[in-house]
Amino acid sequence: MLKYPFKKEPAVNVFDEPLEPCSHNPSTGFFRDGHCNTCEEDQGSHTVCIEASKEFLQFSRFKGNNLSTAVPKYGFPGVKPGDSWCLCATRWQEAYDAGMAPRIFLAKTHKRALELIPLDKLKEFAADLN
Repeated sequence: MLKYPFKKEPAVNVFDEPLEPCSHNPSTGFFRDGHCNTCEEDQGSHTVCIEASKEFLQFSRFKGNNLSTAVPKYGFPGVKPGDSWCLCATRWQEAYDAGMAPRIFLAKTHKRALELIPLDKLKEFAADLN
């Protein structure tokens, strides 16, 4: 886990409950602590916990953010279909607008995502709602 001099915002999900971990393998999040935690300096708002799909990963690569390719010198193994990952809220919205939005985990998605994406839209893609 990387250490940053930034102060984390409270770890609260979109339901105002404690934020659940998104992924430790690969380790994700702005802080690489496995949670979609955020802070004022997180300009990308890495707050949406997704379930990566092959289609989404191809879309993201096409848009200039190759999440699939490992970068060993940074300890990044690459994201594979089925992996969970803290995605920038703006990238999720972009994928939504293009019809390529991946499924998400609401209990693992930080409340700050709601500043950019309405809850009802997130619920459409929720993998963790009955």
